[in-house]
Amino acid sequence: MEQHRTRPARYGRYGPRRDSPAGPVKPPLPAQAGRATGGGAGRPARVPEGRPAPPPAARRLPNPRLTGLGSTLFCGLVMLVLGLLTEALFGASGTVYGVLFLPVCALTALWVREGDLLVAPVVVPIAFAVGLAPVADHGDGALLDRLMGMVTGLATQAGWLYGGTLVAGLIVLSRRMRRVRAANRRTARNRPARP
Repeated sequence: MEQHRTRPARYGRYGPRRDSPAGPVKPPLPAQAGRATGGGAGRPARVPEGRPAPPPAARRLPNPRLTGLGSTLFCGLVMLVLGLLTEALFGASGTVYGVLFLPVCALTALWVREGDLLVAPVVVPIAFAVGLAPVADHGDGALLDRLMGMVTGLATQAGWLYGGTLVAGLIVLSRRMRRVRAANRRTARNRPARP
C-alpha cells in the first residue's frame, strides 16, 4: 500500500515557502539594466568598435528552423500551390513555374535545421515533380496521358530542376562549411597551450 507523506502547510514542495514564518523571506531580484550585447530600456546596444549597429528590422526577420519532414512538407506544399496558381493564372507556363521554383529551393535550404542539412537537395527535386503535376499537359485526362505529361514536363523543364537543386546544394554546402569552421575554432580555443 502506498503511503503519502504529509508536510505542514508552511512547507512547499521544495522547502519552506517564502511567506511562511519558518523560512527566510528573500527580497526580489533587482531588474537588470542592460546586457553587453543588447541595450535595456532607453539604452542603445553596444557594438564592437568599427562595426555599425544592425538595423532594428534585421533583428526581427523570421528565422524558422525546419526538420527534415518539415522542410519536405514546406517545399512540397508550396510547390503544389505554385503549380496550381501557375496553371490557373498563366496557362500552365513551365517557365513561370521554374522561376518560382528557385526561391523556394533557396528558402528550403536556408530554413532547414543544421542536423538535417542534407535533406534539402534531396527534397527540392521531389517537390518540383509534385508541383509539376497540375502544370504538365494532361491530354484527355487518362492515367497514361497524365503520366506521359509528367515525364515530358520533367524532361523539358530539367534546366529549372537542376538549377534549383544546385541552388539548394550550394546553400547547404556553405552552411555546412561555416558550421565546421566554427567547430574547429571552438576546438582550437579549448585546446590547452603547449609549454
